[in-house]
Amino acid sequence: MESREQSVDEAAGGVGVPDATDASAAGQATSPAGGGGYGNGSANGSGSANGKGYPNGKDSPNGKDSRNGKSSRNGKGAANGHGPANGAGPLNGSAAAHGAASANGAAPVSGEPAANGHASAAVNGTAAAVATDGAPGAPGAPGAGTFLSQRQIMIILPGLLMAMMLAMLDQLIVGTALPRIVGDLGGVAHLSWVVTAYTLASTITTPFYGKLGDMYGRKRFFIAAIVIFLAGSALSGLSTSMAELITFRAIQGLGAGGLMVGAMATIGDIVPPRERGRYMSYFMVVMMLATIGGPLVGGWITDAFSWRWIFYINLPLGGAALVYLIGTMKLPPRRVQHRIDYLGGILLGVVATAVILLATWGGTEYRWASPEVVGLAGLAVLALVSFIGVERRAAEPMLPLHVFKNRNFSLTMVLTFFVGLALFGAMTFLPLFQQTVQGANPTESGLLFTPLMLGSAATSVIAGQAVTRTGRYKIFPVIGGLIMAVGMFLLSRIGVSTSRLHLSIDYIVLGLGMGFLMQMVSLIAQNSVELKDMGVASSARMFFQQIGGSLGVAALGALFASRLNAVMSSAASAGGGQFHVSGGQFDPTVVSSLPPAVKHVVLGAIAHGVQGVFEVVAPLSVLVFVIALFIKEVPLRGRGAPAAESPAPEADLVA
Repeated sequence: MESREQSVDEAAGGVGVPDATDASAAGQATSPAGGGGYGNGSANGSGSANGKGYPNGKDSPNGKDSRNGKSSRNGKGAANGHGPANGAGPLNGSAAAHGAASANGAAPVSGEPAANGHASAAVNGTAAAVATDGAPGAPGAPGAGTFLSQRQIMIILPGLLMAMMLAMLDQLIVGTALPRIVGDLGGVAHLSWVVTAYTLASTITTPFYGKLGDMYGRKRFFIAAIVIFLAGSALSGLSTSMAELITFRAIQGLGAGGLMVGAMATIGDIVPPRERGRYMSYFMVVMMLATIGGPLVGGWITDAFSWRWIFYINLPLGGAALVYLIGTMKLPPRRVQHRIDYLGGILLGVVATAVILLATWGGTEYRWASPEVVGLAGLAVLALVSFIGVERRAAEPMLPLHVFKNRNFSLTMVLTFFVGLALFGAMTFLPLFQQTVQGANPTESGLLFTPLMLGSAATSVIAGQAVTRTGRYKIFPVIGGLIMAVGMFLLSRIGVSTSRLHLSIDYIVLGLGMGFLMQMVSLIAQNSVELKDMGVASSARMFFQQIGGSLGVAALGALFASRLNAVMSSAASAGGGQFHVSGGQFDPTVVSSLPPAVKHVVLGAIAHGVQGVFEVVAPLSVLVFVIALFIKEVPLRGRGAPAAESPAPEADLVA
């Protein structure tokens, strides 16, 4: 069945047309009495009575003639969006006057024009609802400009922020409880899968949530994601074995994949591009709070109650978000008929699975040159090639390749990948440095990241407000990439003698760059696609960031372990030769109990390894800065104010 999308919303305030057909919907001509053919409506919006031409070629009112069945001048349809009665439409489906189109029989609102004043022409008698550059088209049509008022946005926003907080906290809160979980359930050999199962499931499902939300409406899948996440949380808390916990964490990840993409894509659906920076800064602040508070809350809950409560705590928070969003998330409904790209989704899932398992097992469970790791790499390449071939032919591709033809979109995906690889990969090793070299406990280690988060939150708010006022954004990822590169360079100079104050200053610099960069990447990606692909843009950004981060942790972990082991081997005479690490795994409690001479060598080796990580990441950050220079400045669209240039019309056809 050919892919088709259909909106069933009637435009508010418009005048409906009998038989679900209006001035731009019917493409059939019927001759009236006296041979006067149906024309395209009379000029200046004077529709002929009952949709019929005046008999015998008589002049119509206002001096507009329809002689001999000819159409009226300029081929204009009825003004004010009122189609002629009886469903009689213009010949060949000509457009309504002033560009006012109707979707499937729903008359436009008071003749409100489509964006740029262009008529929304019906093709072969089929209505077309088009909204370009963010101006309103036919409300309710998928992809039409359905931006909400600021008041409506602020009503929905708390629920979106709560969902984002859930997703962020669960990624960070579990880590602090892992030692207690192992002590209670056992299965230390499979401990990493508590995290890997969650990450794998969320990464695989992220593109599905984005695409299906675009196709069938955002709310239903967002709500479903929260329900699945809460079910996984409850089951995880009830786990009686490590195998059960890993399974239930995977279920939790299936829901988590839709939380962040649902929140970000909803903002793209309801907020004009020019105003998105302001609201995305709120998300950035929530992310920073979760990053700081996650480890602290996790440690406190584990100590005061039980590790099971790090999962149970999601139930009241998620339940509140669920009830709130069901009551307030009023988005235009869609009734559509589509062909879902199951094969493309499966192949993309295989790519993600192979890459994440390669990053997780390489250098830890298996040698990099082992058949298992090489086989995973080959599987990833084969699945990727097959995925591209399938997407070229799919009627509704899971990840439409046409979006990559937009330069800004492609650049933001490359930026996202390298930011994930450099930033999230490198940040993995800083807690180890703080807890070993600087002697911080887990709670103190979390608090030491506060300067980074404050710097990031501050510049995020500043950038968001500036973008809303000016509509310009290119300068922010450029500045962000440059400052981030400076921050990474400063972190490449840390050593055994580095004080916490010195490290905090480095964190502030890095955070300032993150705030300017990260939310702008999301904003540019969303502004580079049509509204019907908003979920695709949001999920693609998260997908590339997750893949980049996974590969970054693996590659940088191997580098860290190599440099650390090199130092340990050279200090074998001091007792360091007995130590060997792989993939960056090192227990701070073991280090603190070492004899002073050995401990000095180990701390020096850890500092040397962390230095090496940032020495590699700093040039990658410079690359982020260089890539940002090639972003094309396209002024963001505001409410009803078309931009001079649009990278991709935010439009959708209703057939």
